[in-house]
Amino acid sequence: MSTLTTNQIKWKEYEKGAFRFFFIYFVLQALPLDWKYFGNLFRIQWGSLGFGDIFYISRYTPQFISGSSTPGTWGIGTLADWALIAGIALIGAIVWSIRDKKSENYNKLYYWLRVILRYRLAIGIIAYGFIKFFPLQSPLPSISNLNTSYGDFDRWKLFSLSLGIVPGYESFLGLVEIVVGVLLLFRKTATLGAIIILVFTGNVFISNIAYDGGEAIYALYLINIALFLTIYDIQRIYNLVALRKPTSPNTVKISLNGQWRTSRLVLKSLFIFFFVFLYGYKTYAAYHHDIYQYPKAKGLAGTAGLYNVSDFRINSKQLPYSQTDTTRWNDVVFEKWNTISIGSLKRYKADTSTTEEISRNNDDRKYELDGTTGRAYYSYVADTVKQVLLLKNRNSNYKADQFTLHYTQPANGTIILTGVDHNKDSVYVQLDRINKKYLLQEAAQGRSKALKL
Repeated sequence: MSTLTTNQIKWKEYEKGAFRFFFIYFVLQALPLDWKYFGNLFRIQWGSLGFGDIFYISRYTPQFISGSSTPGTWGIGTLADWALIAGIALIGAIVWSIRDKKSENYNKLYYWLRVILRYRLAIGIIAYGFIKFFPLQSPLPSISNLNTSYGDFDRWKLFSLSLGIVPGYESFLGLVEIVVGVLLLFRKTATLGAIIILVFTGNVFISNIAYDGGEAIYALYLINIALFLTIYDIQRIYNLVALRKPTSPNTVKISLNGQWRTSRLVLKSLFIFFFVFLYGYKTYAAYHHDIYQYPKAKGLAGTAGLYNVSDFRINSKQLPYSQTDTTRWNDVVFEKWNTISIGSLKRYKADTSTTEEISRNNDDRKYELDGTTGRAYYSYVADTVKQVLLLKNRNSNYKADQFTLHYTQPANGTIILTGVDHNKDSVYVQLDRINKKYLLQEAAQGRSKALKL
């Protein structure tokens, strides 16, 4: 099947002991041995494969403890899972040491472990690279976000919005991840790719901690793999860079023969096609046709924009503008999709998801309201014949908040809403469109002269 070329014959005892532990540990971390993973694979609609399906395949982490009560989820493992895996690896290494007294080295196993980790790390970093390169992970802010006070966002949402308003920079970050992932697919450039990941993903890890993100554990998972891959050449790098000594390249190489060589080329080509070219194409298509962070269902035609609430009545009683009244609506936003957001002085319990979730279901696409307390977000179904809007609060903390409003458009830019809210109070609302200009939109048009808002 293969031959091994190396200049290192006999390992020291502590090297063999350490390798036994790390071999078992990283195999359990990298290979999909979790039964829930395969359960999720069977749920994929392969006939209509989306980029989100490939993303979740790429983001696998073992969840032997976490997520066990949530079938069908593609969550991220926890430190408890890591501790369990480390315990299994320690026991396995002890048993292995007792039973194997003859092996002088594990060069071949070390080689194949590096192959497994290189490819695992590559798809993990490429998966995030493409959703940044085509700015999907942090899209441009919605109209509602642009009309929400800075202090009404949590730290992670502010971080994401700050990235979303500079799509060129986001694309650059994605390009770096894609290039680094490709470097890992080839043995001669793998160490360079791993070193870059230590710096790049290390920054991601710190950002998640600083801004209360939910993917610090996954970032650390990728860093650990990159660190293990870097250690392979760390002595050579130190000799060359720090000591400035002549340094020979590593000589460990597996040579496959006959049909195994052909099989390797076929499998590698299929791997690159699926996780790079197909995934890249699917992500590109989503960027142009379906920004997964926002609902796909279209909103009421010709209504998108910000509206001032010029007249607001509860049970026929008119409520004037107030700096203390939490009942009165102050402004309303109709998005291009089927979301209405209502701005008021009432504070809402934030519905926050800090991990990357990709869903085809509109109800699960909550990026617009994640991490904000200043507005109420409603999805709606419009009956344009009867002129009725069926509203449902998108925040999972307010599932009972559902009601129906009749709408009329007596004049261009004016909408009248009437009906009964979820508190059984009659509501009358007059909305007048505000022709507001946004600096982001004006700048995006490439104007070179001074902006006037």
